[in-house]
Amino acid sequence: MIQKKLVIGIVAGEASGDLLASHLMVALKLARPDIEFVGIGGPKMQSAGMQVLFPMEKLAVFGYVEVLRHYREITGIRAKLRAYFLAHRPALFIGIDAPDFNLDLEQALKGHDIPTVHYVSPSIWAWRGERIKKIKRAVTHMLALFPHEPKLYRDAGISVDYVGHPLADMLPDSPNRDRMRESMRLPLSARVFAFLPGSRQSEVKQLARLYIETAKLILQQEPEARFLVPLISRETRTIFEQAIYDCDAEDLPFVLLFGHAQDAMIAADIVLVASGTATLECALLKRPMVITYRLNPMTWRMMKRKSYLPYFGLPNILFGRFVVPELIQDDATPENLAQALLNLLNDKDAIAQLEGVFSELHATLRQNTSEKAAAAILPYLPAV
Repeated sequence: MIQKKLVIGIVAGEASGDLLASHLMVALKLARPDIEFVGIGGPKMQSAGMQVLFPMEKLAVFGYVEVLRHYREITGIRAKLRAYFLAHRPALFIGIDAPDFNLDLEQALKGHDIPTVHYVSPSIWAWRGERIKKIKRAVTHMLALFPHEPKLYRDAGISVDYVGHPLADMLPDSPNRDRMRESMRLPLSARVFAFLPGSRQSEVKQLARLYIETAKLILQQEPEARFLVPLISRETRTIFEQAIYDCDAEDLPFVLLFGHAQDAMIAADIVLVASGTATLECALLKRPMVITYRLNPMTWRMMKRKSYLPYFGLPNILFGRFVVPELIQDDATPENLAQALLNLLNDKDAIAQLEGVFSELHATLRQNTSEKAAAAILPYLPAV
């Protein structure tokens, strides 16, 4: 007798979700080897065995204006997914982050009695708090990565578990900078900067020139500096390479990497990072950082009106104060970024203090996340 497979629908919209989902998929399959996954995901999810219906890159768009440009394509994909999952009903649907895409899909599926789990709480504590009502309609169970989040959902009558963050489980307590530099053939004595311009093509387009001009200014004071630039795809690498050419910066000491963002951060003395999950990654690797970001001006104005917090980067949000500098939008100039990076790099007391608070954060977020998340999901699946 052939054993019937248990199908779970799953959707991730960008690189950080691809990582989260792949670890969750492995944990679920350890508990239930009969599970199959189908939906939207990236290379890590595909390696974990998912059937891909649409490429993840179609969803990797951020900002009101940017989403509007792709609105018809994105809504078309969601409509096709909804039709697919209603015609081929999964035992469960898991939305990995990407709330603007997943919540509408989850609401439709939940309305047809398909349980829905949303993994990564939308940041209702930072902006657009009114989404809690939609979340209640759409989500059977919420999996929260940060310890302050569950109370918000319980107060709204939404089932929730705090599961910690898988990066805290994965990353070492004390990353070895010297060993990483040796493996990357970097001088142990050099001042090494890691420049992370984001994973989306739109982010790299906004930030590449800014990063290159910042490097030029740093080299005036640190002529032996090296700059590691991890880029997630061939497309983002091409964008950055074109910006180097446009800025007449072919002679600058950039080392462009395919991926390897964690390696770059470990090898670095300091990191310039686009706001997002990479800021948390950097904190867990105990590296000092300066956070920056630029958006389409209209998107920025709309987001600012809806924001509740003065912080943009995750480390500052989680600590409730500016533990690391942020230079966002109009404040993000080459002059400001170069000065902030060099000021922090040369302040040994500040760096030591950051290492201490980042170690505390690491301990709080280390929760065996994938196993906890899988344990919260398994009761929604039919018995073997």
